[in-house]
Parts: sequence; structure tokens; C-alpha cells
Amino acid sequence: MLGYTYFDKSGTLPPNIDMGLKISAACGTLIGQVFFGWSADRYGRKKIYGLELSIMVIATIGSALCSDSFAITLWGSLMFWRFILGIGIGGDYPLSAVITSEFATIKRRGAMMSAVFAMQGFGILTAAIISVVTLMIFRDKIKHDLNYIDCVWRIVLGFGVVPTITALYFRLTIPETPRYTMDILQDIEQATHDINTIMSKDKQGELTRDKPTYAVEIPRSTWEDFKNYFSQWKNGKLLIGTSVSWFVLDVAFYGIGLNNSIILQAIGFANDPHPYDALWNMSVGNIIINMLGTVPGYWLTVFLIDKWGRKPIQLMGFIVLTILFLILGFAYEYILRQPMVLFIILFSLCQLFLNFGPNVTTFVVPGEIFPTRYRSTGHGISAASGKFGAILAQAGFAQSRNLGGTDQFVPHLIQIFALFMFFGIFSTLLIPETKNQSLEELSNESQIGFVRRQNRQRNVV
Repeated sequence: MLGYTYFDKSGTLPPNIDMGLKISAACGTLIGQVFFGWSADRYGRKKIYGLELSIMVIATIGSALCSDSFAITLWGSLMFWRFILGIGIGGDYPLSAVITSEFATIKRRGAMMSAVFAMQGFGILTAAIISVVTLMIFRDKIKHDLNYIDCVWRIVLGFGVVPTITALYFRLTIPETPRYTMDILQDIEQATHDINTIMSKDKQGELTRDKPTYAVEIPRSTWEDFKNYFSQWKNGKLLIGTSVSWFVLDVAFYGIGLNNSIILQAIGFANDPHPYDALWNMSVGNIIINMLGTVPGYWLTVFLIDKWGRKPIQLMGFIVLTILFLILGFAYEYILRQPMVLFIILFSLCQLFLNFGPNVTTFVVPGEIFPTRYRSTGHGISAASGKFGAILAQAGFAQSRNLGGTDQFVPHLIQIFALFMFFGIFSTLLIPETKNQSLEELSNESQIGFVRRQNRQRNVV
């Protein structure tokens, strides 16, 4: 839409602008994942949850209202707001995962965490539907004047604030997780009270203490403790496994996902001469891909993750994706000569096994296997590794897809994605199966004597 509005009728953005718009949000996300991941361990989940969502609201509105001026171009301001948006999105990864895992029961923890992440599928699908509906509304005006496409992309982008604002109240009023209250704030009684309040139908009000309570000794998060904990191979290999798995996944996931429109054009699905028809077909194509692959993939994981386990689903996903990308990459020209439905099916299968596979499990596992004091930090580092892969994928895709001619290098890029999926098989072997185990068991720390009463009492009124 930006290409049609501000450049020529081919709908193509200059490579530097195209890459800048795509990686600006990813760069912000990487920073947000690390910073908010650490902050949630340092200051508490409740204090941070809602702050990152507020950043998303502001940045989304700012993005939708960007315009050219004498001092700054549209592209400069749009990239700036997308970078800020990315910071907010980055914070959402570790916080949503960790809060869900720390509240969930052992039996349903995988399904609950997967369901949180699976809402991405509905978000992606909704974005495509909003695009179709908005194009329908502006159809006659766009046919007459292409400048009305400028209204469409702003509405599609700005609509993101609707679900965000809806969720804001619930995030600001969510209680602190009992595990953080006990393990980090060292307040066992408040944690017990919070659990009872959450599990009971009636509110119990504030905890009142009219007798002395005991302080407790629990390992605290310090730089020295962080180094000591992760320098042990049994702990360090987990962070390596989750980080590398997320990295190799996102090379393919964002290399494919952020370039759906380019791939649809390459196979001739969106090559209509009039911009409106091309945009319509791209939007409809995105709906088809999401309905056939993305959404079903997410929810298959939700329903099966606590039965099959995280590790089998992740291994299956990487193996199947390696095969599918090899087929798409090496038989690319042959497939394009066949009816278009063949490519759509294969491409949708890739989306299916990305989400019924490592895209969900790489989100779930880091929220389970680290101790409370490093759970959010570990998840943030793992997620940031993935975003680094996404940045590399976007830079590589933007710079190389036209080598040898327009879209001539696309099949070779798909072959490269297959190689990264192959590496994911081996990184998965470093992570444990977390099904039917408590977070305390997964922390690799003996729970005998882990929480100790101190000799001194503290009087709390």
C-alpha cells in the first residue's frame, strides 16, 4: 500500500525503505525483550505488565498519524514509531509467557501458554480481514484516485489499538504472581493469601497481619549468582538450546511471514494491473494462508502440547519444515508451472508446521525451565535471539531476493531456510521435556532447604 501511495504503480518500495520498515520494529522488539525481561525479574511482573502495552498504544497511534514534513520524512517518522512499537511488543513476550506459566497448573500449563501465544494467529487473521473490509469501503474511491490507499493503510495500522486498549484494564489490575511474591519478595504469607484469593470465588480483601512473621532466605538474583547458575552446563545448555532454537526458527518464520505479499506476487497471485485488484488479492491471499495454515497450526499445538509434550512437537516441526522448504526451494520453478493451488497448499503447510511446531514451543519452554529469579530474563534472552534471526532474515531477504533478476533468488532463500530448520533439530536436543513437571522441578535446583526461615523475626503490623 505504501508503494502504491508514495512511489509507482508497481507497488514496490525502494529496498532500503522496505528493509528499514521491516527491521525497525524487530530491532525495537529485541531491545524490549531483553530490557523488560530483566525488569520483570527485578521489579515484578505486575509493575511492568501494562507498561509495555501502553507503549504499544502510543506507538501504534503515532505510526498511523505519520506524515511528511520539512524536518523529517514520512519514512523516518514511521521507522521511529515502529521502533518504539517494537520495544513494547518485545516486553510482551517474556511477561505474557512468565505470568501465564507462574499462574497455571501443571496439567494445563502448556495449553494455557500456547493459547496466549495462539492469539497471534487471530491477530494476524484479523489484520488481513480489516485490510479486506477497508479496501471494500474505499473501492470506488481507489479506482478513481490511488491517493485513497493512503487512508486504507492508516486505518489498518491504527486498528491495532482496539484490542490493545481492551486488554489494558485487565493487565493493570492483574495480581502479582504468587511465585514471584514468595521467591523474590520473600513473602510466603502474602503469596499464600493471593493464591487463596485467586482460587476462591469471593474476594478476601487485603492481608492483615497481627502477629510476628518470619523472614525467609532464598537465593537472590545478582550478577554473580547469574554467572554461577548459567555457568553450570546443566543450566547453560538450556539457555543455549532455547536461544538457538528461537534464532533458527525466526530466520525462516519472519523471512517468510513478512514477505507474504512478495511471495504471492512472485507466484502470480497478486499481479493484477490495477493496484486495487492487486491489493485485494494480497489481502485475500493472506486470509487463505492464515485460515489454511497459521490459525490451525497454533490451535493444534494448544490441544496437543500437554499430551504429546513440547519437545516432540518442536522436533516434528523442524523435521517437517526442513523437508517442505527443500521441496519448495529445489522444485520452485516446477511448482510454479503447475496450477497455483499446489504452491498455496505447500506454502500453507509450511505455515501449519511453523505454528504446530517450533513457533509455539520456543515461546512456551523458556517460560518453564528457568528459576523464578531468572525466568523472565531467560525468556527475554531467548526471544531476543529469535528477533536477531528475524533481523538477519529481513536484511538478507531484502538485499538478495532480486539477485539475477526480479525475485530470482527467492527459491535459494527458501533453501537457506531449510538449512536453518535442519539446525533446529539439533538445538532442540539441548532442551528437556517439561510436560507434567512443576516449575520448581524444572529449575534444576534442589528444593530441599531451598526456602529457609531466617533466625530473626520481623514484626509486620
